[in-house]
Amino acid sequence: MRGLGPFLRDAWRLSRPYFVQSDERRSAWLLLAAVIALNLAQVGMTVLLNFWNNAFYNTLQNKDFKGFWELLFMYRHTDSGPMPGFCVIAAVYVLIAVYRTYFSQWLRIRWRRWMTERFLANWLQDRAYYRLSLQANVAKAAELGDQGTGTENPDQRIAEDLSNFVTDTLSLSIDLMSNVVTLFSFLTILWTLSGPITLLGVEIPGYMVWVALIYSALGTWVTHLVGRPLAALNFRQQRVEADFRFSLVRLRENVEGIALYGGEAEEHRSLSARFAAVIVNWWQIMQRTKLLNALVSSYTQIAIIFPIVVAAPRFFSGAMTLGDLTQTADAFGQVQGAMSWIVNSYSSLAGWRATVERLATFHRAIEATRAAGPGFVTETGSSYGLHDASLALPSGQPLLDGANLVFTSGQSVVISGRSGSGKSTLFRALAGIWPFGHGTLERPAGTILFLPQRPYLPLGTLRHVVCYPGKIGDFSDEAVLAALTEAGLAALAPRLDEEDNWAQRLSGGEQQRLALARALLARPEWLFLDEATASLDPEAETALYATLKRNLPHTTIISIAHRPTVADQHARHVVFDRPGEGPGQLRELRSDPIPKVVPSA
Repeated sequence: MRGLGPFLRDAWRLSRPYFVQSDERRSAWLLLAAVIALNLAQVGMTVLLNFWNNAFYNTLQNKDFKGFWELLFMYRHTDSGPMPGFCVIAAVYVLIAVYRTYFSQWLRIRWRRWMTERFLANWLQDRAYYRLSLQANVAKAAELGDQGTGTENPDQRIAEDLSNFVTDTLSLSIDLMSNVVTLFSFLTILWTLSGPITLLGVEIPGYMVWVALIYSALGTWVTHLVGRPLAALNFRQQRVEADFRFSLVRLRENVEGIALYGGEAEEHRSLSARFAAVIVNWWQIMQRTKLLNALVSSYTQIAIIFPIVVAAPRFFSGAMTLGDLTQTADAFGQVQGAMSWIVNSYSSLAGWRATVERLATFHRAIEATRAAGPGFVTETGSSYGLHDASLALPSGQPLLDGANLVFTSGQSVVISGRSGSGKSTLFRALAGIWPFGHGTLERPAGTILFLPQRPYLPLGTLRHVVCYPGKIGDFSDEAVLAALTEAGLAALAPRLDEEDNWAQRLSGGEQQRLALARALLARPEWLFLDEATASLDPEAETALYATLKRNLPHTTIISIAHRPTVADQHARHVVFDRPGEGPGQLRELRSDPIPKVVPSA
């Protein structure tokens, strides 16, 4: 954990955009002003109750039944002025408390919505989410940990940490302000009521104020010593909880593969190991919280009787009435409680600090990733290709050095090579998403579509899945049904508007057919396929390539594949040759001037 100054600056940087730069800043300030005004009104009601308390207990001491009745239900003239009855004070107090919470919740959800949209936009823009996932893998491999990179568990940081940040920032800041106002509101009351005391021949005016100050300062110092490790422990708890939850999601998404492997025992062991990290860290939090709670509870319990004991000599000497004593005790409690805000809020402050640290590191990681820019300089040209391209793995291991690969419109090209040579990385570089390299990426102005080996199937209806990344309204029913039929998925047509987890419902081959149906719908001018038919049998693979060429006669198709059957569908054959650990080379194996004509299926 960093120092207090950098931490507060991070909290301010996270909060400032909404209240200073956003389109909602005026309404945000109005809601915040309403919350502050209601909190101040609540403090004012507390002061009023303090004076009412004095008058009420004096009626009890004087056995004044009429005054007792008036102070409960009507109003009464007292030495402090007109005093409303308790029922009136309580009704106003409840009304203020209800709307204080209501406006606070209103501001909280608006602020969270705006911050969520902002973080989502920054995370998705310039493909920062993709680069951060690569950096997270590097950090895990190097055992750098979550705190050092800010790249792990972005889902938790956006969904959970943002909510906690908004809630804790509002509650703690408003609570701090209320305690400051309470402190100054009751200082004068306590100073006046406590009177002077002579200690070692020295008269100390307003001695109860000094007692409260010393008592609070001592409690705050000891609480900080005991509770300081909680911030780091809470930070780690959030990370290990997210890791465990992510492992459960991974299991749910891969149930069939685990079942086929019979990997239940290994999954159980892995999940238990991750949950053990949750338990170990939680146990440390328990131990530290036990010490902190023992301290805070003792401090709070002593504070109940402490002011009465200190003020009792003046009461028994007749210098103050019973009402004065109860008012003094209440005023002391208010002053001491306000001064002890850190003591009473230490656990919340520790959790808030952990949340700020996680969001700040995540925000810095996004900004750094976007500021770094793409690895390749992108230029518009008539052809598609890489010029003077150098590629490397995230670990720094080189894959290519100074390579050139250019595709011309209308040419069908296949790229092959041994497994692990770097073909998929080359595919990512051609897509413009691979950050670990440099050179020039030439892209034509036409539409381009990349189909990876494992298609992405979003949540929603089958129609939404087929149309992705386009919108449902962009394609007619006839076009969607025709694409499914051409891709060999006519049996799914009746389920077009059915919602399901299609990534688990469909087989690997069906998922790849679905991705090819997207290509038939989108009709791109350039189509890149990375092992996009690897889950199909050779006959189906040949038939689908024929379907693509028949339906997309003007589309340039570039494939990455192992099978000779795929290579036979292309006029040009490039081999990614990388026999060792050093950089490889791109070697032309075949370049026919005229693509082969594949019979239609």
